Amino acid sequence: MTLCSNKIHQGDCIRKLGEIDSGSVDIVFADPPFNIGYEYDVYDDQRSGKEYLDWCGKWMSAVWKALKPTGTFWLAIGDEYAAELKVLAQEKVGFRCRSWVIWYYTFGVNCVRGFSRSHTHLFHFVKDPDRFTFNDGNPAVRVLSARALVYADRRANTSGRLPDNTWILRPQDLPGTGFDPTHDTWYFARVAGTFKEREGFHGCQMPEQLLGRIVRISSNPQDLVVDPFAGSGTTLVAAKKLGRRWLGIDLSLEYVTRGTQRLDACHPGDPLDGPADPARSAPKTSQGKRKLRLRNGRPVPQLDEKTKRGIIDAYVASCHGHSTDLLLCDPELNEKFIATCKKSLAGDAYTWNRFMLRIRKQGKLPKSNGPRRHLGYEEMDPYSSASEVALQLLTLDYGMTIDEILCSPTAATEFDRIASEFTPGYTSFEYRWAALTIRKRAKRSKKLAREQFHCWLEKNLPRKRTLTDYIGDRYEQPGVYLLLDESQPMYVGETFNLRKQVERILDTPSWMDLGPRSMKFVPGAGQEMRHGLQSILIERTGAPLNWELLRPKDPVVA
Repeated sequence: MTLCSNKIHQGDCIRKLGEIDSGSVDIVFADPPFNIGYEYDVYDDQRSGKEYLDWCGKWMSAVWKALKPTGTFWLAIGDEYAAELKVLAQEKVGFRCRSWVIWYYTFGVNCVRGFSRSHTHLFHFVKDPDRFTFNDGNPAVRVLSARALVYADRRANTSGRLPDNTWILRPQDLPGTGFDPTHDTWYFARVAGTFKEREGFHGCQMPEQLLGRIVRISSNPQDLVVDPFAGSGTTLVAAKKLGRRWLGIDLSLEYVTRGTQRLDACHPGDPLDGPADPARSAPKTSQGKRKLRLRNGRPVPQLDEKTKRGIIDAYVASCHGHSTDLLLCDPELNEKFIATCKKSLAGDAYTWNRFMLRIRKQGKLPKSNGPRRHLGYEEMDPYSSASEVALQLLTLDYGMTIDEILCSPTAATEFDRIASEFTPGYTSFEYRWAALTIRKRAKRSKKLAREQFHCWLEKNLPRKRTLTDYIGDRYEQPGVYLLLDESQPMYVGETFNLRKQVERILDTPSWMDLGPRSMKFVPGAGQEMRHGLQSILIERTGAPLNWELLRPKDPVVA
């Protein structure tokens, strides 16, 4: 594209959207001026109705052109022009409306001669109603059902459910659990002036949790998210934290400068600001009993003795003497374990796998005595980088640990899909086992980073060279490499054979879609030492595709 990603561009949104390659954007979120006379930095928000609608038609047409055929367009708008813009987007531009969501917020502006406004309209548009991204399986998007949240029913699906279509009153006025997150009226507190996440330079700042939900449901890791009215930069911050590429446009040079500073201060993997479940932080008129234990917003299933015995029996019947790690990494073995559990236990695959790990931690599972399947580091070298990238992208997107990913058949399948896009041709077992191996090595690698490679935080790196420079036979050697796009680091890897690794990158569309242009290479012999150097360089460069667990925090000389 003409406009580079991971940057806020200053200028008119219609012209700048036209400079983006047609059909290259995955999702656009637009929170345009509402034409209500708000005092922006440089934009005139007091136009005639015809002039405003003509302008909206032009920028929405530019959005249509920039989006992929499978792309999604989210529009945030106030009451004054909500109906007109919905009709305009559908009848004149060609979008199809999938949902009309209401964002309900507290801290609305108090009115004297009318009802206080406490909502904004969120239109979910797509270009093709039969082909668009909608990540209904993402656990960070799903909400707990009443069966789980209110009644603590063990038969409830632990993965939760998608929001549905219901109007809701103010959360403080509702009995029981208060505001229900399963409805299409979304409750997120507006970012008021006293909030810690308030940036202070833009009066229309949206909450990161709201944008996080939209980014997660309508895009995948490394997809391109565009905001043509970047403002305070919240859309772009949420996209960056969740492992997406991002591109912003704003007319105001001050907003571009301040938004860029805000983006520079956050990193992929940082938590989204604000409470993920605001209704739980709102004052309630009555305090009911908590019937369900939650951890990270997910239910913690209760493990009784009968269930424990059933899990142990299912494990013995299906593992054939293999370890629990192998049982999770091998889809066929895990399917046998799940099928055995289903015969006598209530719950689902995720719950039973989690119970198995909990029982192992208690030391109550039989020791494995079957033949060990061992994959050496050199054998995993071709695809270990793909496993690491898949872990990073999925943990950002789903908000799950590696154990939680492997325990969920849906999440594990998504992990396999992402890994196979970066290095195709290997089995689910190989991708998953490499991920566990990286996790097991992480502690040792970070220790080596602190003890032996602290100097590399300041030491000069080799000069960058184009990828094709590393194709020659002289680069059939081990070492640590830093992959870059135009100038920014993308990924720090270690390999037994740099030439083969570069060839794999050049031959893989998913790598090339990210735009790698050059590489820096540090030769090295010892495999564990290379992993330690990789760890410290991840800390130094902040490469967004590296799994967060490999990054040493505040490294010091031991």
